[in-house]
Amino acid sequence: MNEFVTVEEMRALEANADYFGVGFGDLMENAGRAAAEAIAARYPPCRTLVVCGKGNNGGDGFVVARLLALKGYMVSVLLLGRSAGVKKGPAADSLYKLRFAHIDAMEIEDPAMIPADVFEACDLIVDAILGTGSRGPPRGLERRAIDLINGSRAVKVSIDVPSGLDTYTGVCSGCVLPDLVVTFHAPKKGLEMYNYVVADIGIPEKASRYAGPGDLMNIRTRGDCAHKGECGRVLVVGGGPYTGAPALVAMAALRAGAGWVTVAAPQRAADIVASFSPDLITVPLTGRDRIVMADADRVARLAGKHDVVVVGNGAGRDMETLAAIREIIGQSERVVIDADALQPGMPLHGIVTPHPEEFSRISGVRIAGSDHEDAVRTFSAERRVVTLLKSRPNVVSDGERVRLNGTGNPGMAVGGTGDVLAGITAAFYCRNGAFEAAVAAAFVGGAAGDMACEDKGYWLTATDLIEKIPYVMKKYRLK
Repeated sequence: MNEFVTVEEMRALEANADYFGVGFGDLMENAGRAAAEAIAARYPPCRTLVVCGKGNNGGDGFVVARLLALKGYMVSVLLLGRSAGVKKGPAADSLYKLRFAHIDAMEIEDPAMIPADVFEACDLIVDAILGTGSRGPPRGLERRAIDLINGSRAVKVSIDVPSGLDTYTGVCSGCVLPDLVVTFHAPKKGLEMYNYVVADIGIPEKASRYAGPGDLMNIRTRGDCAHKGECGRVLVVGGGPYTGAPALVAMAALRAGAGWVTVAAPQRAADIVASFSPDLITVPLTGRDRIVMADADRVARLAGKHDVVVVGNGAGRDMETLAAIREIIGQSERVVIDADALQPGMPLHGIVTPHPEEFSRISGVRIAGSDHEDAVRTFSAERRVVTLLKSRPNVVSDGERVRLNGTGNPGMAVGGTGDVLAGITAAFYCRNGAFEAAVAAAFVGGAAGDMACEDKGYWLTATDLIEKIPYVMKKYRLK
């Protein structure tokens, strides 16, 4: 049985397909061709009415009408609305191609003006009015057209979903009642009660296997919140032998959309971190040069005021420090564990972000080549964590799902880039699921490195990545 996909998953796949070279226009042409072929395989040429909306589902319908006409069908097209209102891009382009093929679309704006006799004079009706973006019961022009379709004796075929079906909920209230649904790539919620066939529209395997812009579409970040308290609060616990690492984590988290970032660090490190930027809130801990056991309870209280804790960056491997970190991790609800915190015996949960050597240290498995995916999946399942392996490519798994990420370049093989990735991951994790946050963070971190490489070549630094994070978000976030 085909696995059902959500509206959000389908949109992400289409966006990733576009990123990997199969454009939205190609997908629409492929969808229309697949639907036309499915229709032609079941119904001989006949008088056919294609009823189209102004969105992408209507665009699919324009393609179906053009290709059915080429197969000998006597095609009429009814457009619900004016052609000037057809969605710009592939849908409008498909309408232009329809007209170039000398097929006119009758434009209707008033429900009372829809010619009912047209629905009775045909043998086949293709429903391309409303697609997966439709929510709630149809109204006005669309509702009148749906009623006429359902009242006709013609065979009815819906494109992708029956118009009026709410694929977010699976509820059908006043929707088309088709004899057949030709759905694309995979069935959508609600189609289990219909006779449907699944058509391949050319979405490449890489679109679902590799991270891409589609994985940013449903990530909630600063653009979705009203004030800083809603954007996510990140607590960075680190510093000691190394002072730059927690600062990089914190600045990356801010740039990735967190509204409030606090750095809890030993006194000397806290003073240095505070000098990095006035945007950072610093909390000096008990010890001067390292995190000590006396800090654990204080950090735990701080963690309760934050959404996500990032721990380990620049902390060092002093035995008392690691003992304190173990306590902090155990008392933190949502945590990103990185760098020096990735030690055997740590109570891992949340998200872990190891490089291959660190992964071997916490898993006992030395990975090489094609072993990455299976090893990461197995480890994540056994430890019940989400793992973001900083390899080439990145591997992300929650123990069931596995995604790869191919953004990034050799210029990122410099100190601090892993800290930047931890900060991005934490910012996304504040308001999103662990797996989704890690996949999106891997893509954004690598893409920021690619943008930095365009400016600096392979001589980039971690701070160069931080400055590029907003530009990546602006370029690829599609909603």
